[in-house]
Amino acid sequence: MERCRVQLSVLPCPPNTGRKRPVLEARELSKSYGAVKALDTVSFRAVGGEVIAIVGDNGAGKSTLLKVLSGAITHDTGQLRVGGELVDFRSPHDAEQVGIEAVYQDLALVNTLDVGSNIFLGREIPRKGMAGRIGLIDRRAMRREGREALRDLLGVEFPTMRRTVEMLSGGQRQAVAIVRSASRLEQRGRGVILLDEPTAALGVAQRQRVGMLIKRLASKGHLVVIVSHDLPTVFELASRIFVMRLGRLVTELHANDSDLSTLVGLITGAIEPTDITKVVADDDATASSDINRSSRGTK
Repeated sequence: MERCRVQLSVLPCPPNTGRKRPVLEARELSKSYGAVKALDTVSFRAVGGEVIAIVGDNGAGKSTLLKVLSGAITHDTGQLRVGGELVDFRSPHDAEQVGIEAVYQDLALVNTLDVGSNIFLGREIPRKGMAGRIGLIDRRAMRREGREALRDLLGVEFPTMRRTVEMLSGGQRQAVAIVRSASRLEQRGRGVILLDEPTAALGVAQRQRVGMLIKRLASKGHLVVIVSHDLPTVFELASRIFVMRLGRLVTELHANDSDLSTLVGLITGAIEPTDITKVVADDDATASSDINRSSRGTK
């Protein structure tokens, strides 16, 4: 296939981002495994209340970036800031402490436990009195509060609180995993939710329900970061799309100003942006500077 090049109008940030402190900001993040550069000077910034998508072919670096953001792995060089503060994650627990929750494809649900127990996994509600002091948990309270959390985020009643999650549909399981992470953030206020392939292997109706949940999370002020191969859904949900290739963030698109064929071309390399804009916030996160570089192979 003949390679073509197009001039893309790449905006560094959504409106007013320069005045609003970024919730999440990466500066020149790099990660290598031997001679393989899994991440190569990746920079971006995002504010609360938006949905951003990270897309790319297999091996582009999406999963590595997600794991760095969630604390599952450490980056070699560069900086990561949350709410303007420099952070250095050594574990997922470190990320959770500053309000970053991740939901991976495996969902990390316990199939033999009911819905409420999964939502409160790791922060179980104890029974009152002596029973609680000896370690007994209140499953009824967890089902009740779990139902309220699901109602708040889904906008509908979730009728299956007593069922074990192995009996749920794919969309219901995905909703339980996302609500578990969101309910943790509600205790801290607003935060960041990282979603790895949230609509994979779901039917049309289930994808719509999960999409509704993602939009509702953003409406509550959370930043939602999705990694997905489901490009039509990416256009439906995300305001900005970051394209990765061979470990590099090659460009940023605004979903309203792009289309599926252009995005596919950028992912595969059939289209090369002639200008790549990298967004790096100032120390006070009130302004940004653009580093304009020519993409590889551009004359």
